[in-house]
Amino acid sequence: MVSRRVFVKNGAFALVSLGFAPSFLARTAAAQGRSARAKQLIAIFQRGAVDGLSVIVPFGDNEYYRARPAIAVARPKSGDAAALDLDGFFGFNPRLQALKGLWDERALAIVHACGSPDATRSHFDAQDYMETATPGMKATPDGWLNRYLQARRHDGSEAVGEPTPFRAVSLTQQLPRMLQGPAPALAINQINQFRIRGGQTAGASFEAQYAAAADRVLNGTGREAFEAIKMLKAADPGKYQPDNGAEYPRSPFGQALKQIGQLTKADVGLEIAFADVGGWDTHVNQGSSQGQLANRLDDFGRGLAALTADLGSRMADTVILTMSEFGRAVSENGNRGTDHGHGNAMMIIGGAVRGGRVYGKWPGLAREQRYDGRDLAVTTDFRDVFGEIVVHHLGLRDAQSIFPGYAISPSKFPGLFG
Repeated sequence: MVSRRVFVKNGAFALVSLGFAPSFLARTAAAQGRSARAKQLIAIFQRGAVDGLSVIVPFGDNEYYRARPAIAVARPKSGDAAALDLDGFFGFNPRLQALKGLWDERALAIVHACGSPDATRSHFDAQDYMETATPGMKATPDGWLNRYLQARRHDGSEAVGEPTPFRAVSLTQQLPRMLQGPAPALAINQINQFRIRGGQTAGASFEAQYAAAADRVLNGTGREAFEAIKMLKAADPGKYQPDNGAEYPRSPFGQALKQIGQLTKADVGLEIAFADVGGWDTHVNQGSSQGQLANRLDDFGRGLAALTADLGSRMADTVILTMSEFGRAVSENGNRGTDHGHGNAMMIIGGAVRGGRVYGKWPGLAREQRYDGRDLAVTTDFRDVFGEIVVHHLGLRDAQSIFPGYAISPSKFPGLFG
């Protein structure tokens, strides 16, 4: 197996740990003709530490309003800027209105007070710990999703066909830590940059340049790698039309989700997809239902709603998981923002999720209930959320190898799946 990277700068494409056998196109064709569908996971990382207390608002905890006199999201039924009541205690930020229907349909679940047992407030370290699923360990060589792909190969529970080159795809310029490791994975920033127009000089030139460069680096596997790109031609990215009236935001995040939808429906064997979105580090002028955080949430919510609508019935086999490295402090700071915190909220959408519920033990926001006297305490380890998805959605028989140093037990799962 070749374990090098090929970067094509003008195409923003990376091939990582290539393991394409000569028969992979035949396997892909077989996969397209199969009747059953493999389970799919779409992981979304909100980089910068989103303020979970203003996303999933604990309006039933009076301390929330005492700690945030300027930036708290108003209680439900107190005007247009009020939280959207979910269960009488928690509410959506009103800028997540696009997701309320999924909650009402019990297709969306939330795990609050979730996070890492490690105390770091460093973005870099916390993201690394979450993506490797090894809190406190900086030397972990691979990401937890790559370990999932490795474990699946040896698990004996491959339910639907053989893996294809598009089994794991990140819609980013570089492969995220979560997918780095020995198992094959792709990073594709813009799939429409790989349209090959027959007979046109530009397309032919790109093909020749790519194949030649790849052959030099990968010792003969370059042309097969290029065949993976040509598989996208059938999907015709430039003419893609989402289904069910889905309207993706024109933001980079919205367009990344649109490409995930396209790859999913192209039946190229996509099992793990990844996208990320930054801008959540709101130290100054955070706002509540208006302002910088609210604007981000509007884009975030509309993007997720569009993806679920576009995938339609495929959402029965798909789970979307949102995460962020840590939350924000309970009390607002002197700049009407929030500083780095600890516990946070995750959203889980689709599949067989038991939605319409907020999972996890609520620790309370009174000062004596806070972590270090300042932050939302963690009552659910994020690895238990990951573990439940791996076992009960993706169907891996033994998930222990994915979470080294941590005992995976169904008794600790939040209970997201029936």
